[in-house]
Amino acid sequence: MIGYVTIGTNDLPRAEAFYNELLGLLGAKILLSDDRMRFYGTGPGAPILSICKPYDEKEASVGNGVMVALAGGSKEGCDALYNKAIELGASDEGPPGQRGDSFYGGYWRDLDGNKFVAFHMG
Repeated sequence: MIGYVTIGTNDLPRAEAFYNELLGLLGAKILLSDDRMRFYGTGPGAPILSICKPYDEKEASVGNGVMVALAGGSKEGCDALYNKAIELGASDEGPPGQRGDSFYGGYWRDLDGNKFVAFHMG
C-alpha cells in the first residue's frame, strides 16, 4: 500500500552515508537521485524510503508523531538494523525487544532526529 516515505535532512551527504550502510542491510540501494534527494529501494514495485533537502529550502524538521517502520524480517534482522543505526550515530529510543504478544521492535532516531523502528510481527 505504501509507495514511498520521504524524510528531511539538513546534511544530505551525511544522511546518504548513514542510509547507504543502514539500508544496505535490507538489500536496498539508491535507485534514483538528484541534487537534493536520494530514493532507496530494493527494486521496482517495492516501497521506497527517500531522504531530501526540503524543496522550500527551509530547515528540515522532525514531524511530531511521525515514525518510519522498517520490516526487519526476523528478530535477528531487527537487532542488526537497530545495532547498525546506533553504530552509525543514531540515538536510542528503545532497544529491541518483545512488545506485546506478537510485536518485536527496536527504536532509534537518525542523525536528523527522524524516528524509526525495526520491527517483526509474529
